[in-house]
Amino acid sequence: MDYVKENGKIWDDRSANADRWSLPVSSEETALAKKGEWSIVLTPSKPVPRDWFPQELSGKKVLCLASGGGQQGPILAAAGADVTVFDNSRTQLDKDIQVAERDGLTIQTVQGNMQNLSAFSDESFDLVFHPWSNGYIDNVLPVWRECARVLKRGGILLAGFGNPIENIFDPVKLEHGELTVAYKVPYADVDHLDDPGIRQIAEAEGYIWGHTLADQIGGQIDAGFVIVGFYEDRGGTALDNYISGSIATKAVKL
Repeated sequence: MDYVKENGKIWDDRSANADRWSLPVSSEETALAKKGEWSIVLTPSKPVPRDWFPQELSGKKVLCLASGGGQQGPILAAAGADVTVFDNSRTQLDKDIQVAERDGLTIQTVQGNMQNLSAFSDESFDLVFHPWSNGYIDNVLPVWRECARVLKRGGILLAGFGNPIENIFDPVKLEHGELTVAYKVPYADVDHLDDPGIRQIAEAEGYIWGHTLADQIGGQIDAGFVIVGFYEDRGGTALDNYISGSIATKAVKL
């Protein structure tokens, strides 16, 4: 099975069933963004600092990578950016198109695997905005290399991803608030589908890979980025009472 394609189909279903990452922004929010009043997230709840973005977004070419759902892309477009949204789910991309048509915005959409950005030429973007999503692919290193290729020199990569500590726990028990250490990182749901509980979660929510921090952060550095910003966030699991489960980074292409 092509699990990346399967995740696209699962996200089509999640989007159709009003997943939290598939609820489009309102016309009021895009109207405020046109006036310069806006915020967006890379992780579950904490807004990205405004000083992580270029001082002036107008005319900047922005790639919202694996970022469909009618949320971040429309806000950045309303703020003046030239936005392309790239996502594995057609239904998620349709949400961006719907918001753009509703609110008079211009947004390009492209469907594909975030590990392959061959649809775009070298050094064609000023900013890549990549919210929590690379846990749905088996290898994150090609993502960082492709981001470096399509960004201009001095371009900015804003990324959100999971703290791999979550993946050492039994995911079935974690959903019920019980912390039971069971697995090693790197982790992959596909290695444990003989467990009916893991299979059920994966088939409903998507097949997850738990990447090491060496790949998530070191991988960006190896691809030619320098990390200039970092924060953590909580939201979504029983780990919230103990540790932040999500990480955000700002990186600049050398």
